[in-house]
Amino acid sequence: MSSMLYETLRRRVDDGTVPGAVALVARGDDVEVVAVGAADVGGSVPVTRESIFRIASITKPIMAAAVLTLVEEGRFALDDPIAEWLPELAKPRVVRTPQSPVDDVVPAARSITVEDLLTSRPGWGLPSDFSLPAAKALFEVQDHSRPMQSWPDPDEWLARLAEVPLLHQPGEAWLYGTASALQGLLAARVTGLTLPEFLAERIFEPLGMEDTGFEVPAAKRDRFTWAYAPESGDLHLTDTPDGDFSSVPRFASGGGGLVSTADDWLAFARMLLSGGGDLLSPTSVSRMTGNHLTPAQRENAKLFLEGQGWGYGGQVDVDPIEPWNVPGRYGWVGGTGTTAHVIPATNTVTILLTQVAMRGPTPNPLMREFWKVCA
Repeated sequence: MSSMLYETLRRRVDDGTVPGAVALVARGDDVEVVAVGAADVGGSVPVTRESIFRIASITKPIMAAAVLTLVEEGRFALDDPIAEWLPELAKPRVVRTPQSPVDDVVPAARSITVEDLLTSRPGWGLPSDFSLPAAKALFEVQDHSRPMQSWPDPDEWLARLAEVPLLHQPGEAWLYGTASALQGLLAARVTGLTLPEFLAERIFEPLGMEDTGFEVPAAKRDRFTWAYAPESGDLHLTDTPDGDFSSVPRFASGGGGLVSTADDWLAFARMLLSGGGDLLSPTSVSRMTGNHLTPAQRENAKLFLEGQGWGYGGQVDVDPIEPWNVPGRYGWVGGTGTTAHVIPATNTVTILLTQVAMRGPTPNPLMREFWKVCA
């Protein structure tokens, strides 16, 4: 495994796909880590097992687990309306059809619930067709092309979101992204903590995830990678270690705002594989890592999910479409070039961290090559 993993990463570093990469594969207590290349295009700083990466949407499973700690405490139930804590979203409107203009709306048939957020079915989110009028309106509020440092504070963001009509009735369709951000805002409102404080208290500190958070302190920036986006066959610099993550943003996003290391995400993954450890009950882990989507919902979300399902905060493999699609495999990909999964059937964790952004919602060739080696 190690030689194949090294060769896969080495080839993509040598051809300029990525400046560097860290891959971790844990099968039970046996952990293999391969670090290849550099933290920057210039090659001045080698990547290591301890390198810190922007993990983007593999933040989502962590956020969902944190919300479930509040469910277990009885702070709210899965079927509770979120409007009790997010009153800005108490009376959502829904476009008459997904193709309708944003002013052709009807009232929501029911309230948006906590479980709607966990299953990514609140009615807000990105669809497979980005040209739909309601999707375009959402892009104005949920603009991931902008750094998080430029986003408004949570209260202002919620007020702006409330003006955007839902694309589907609550619970009807899987839509991407918005639900996880709302999970973070819900948790903050319920607890009275900021999201960074809440996640540190509930997840990072109990699991010893010392390098995970919404900022990289100055003392750790020598381990922080640069960030790039592919552009015209080259890599375009989008952030530096002293850039967007040098301070906590006003809007700390539960949908994709974290930095982390391979070993920190491994600690989180092992908690899931152990049935929740001291953080969650086996029932919560089962709900989190089980599919909640109907076949029709999976089909409508094919651009993102490629035919698979969704649990709470992460994809769940249902069909063995590719060699790596093991039923029950749970995890996700991050737009900054990251991917992490747990495979309960084999007690396996697979993590790949790079610093080059994906071109779109579809996993890139390096991710697929990594999964194939791990299969």
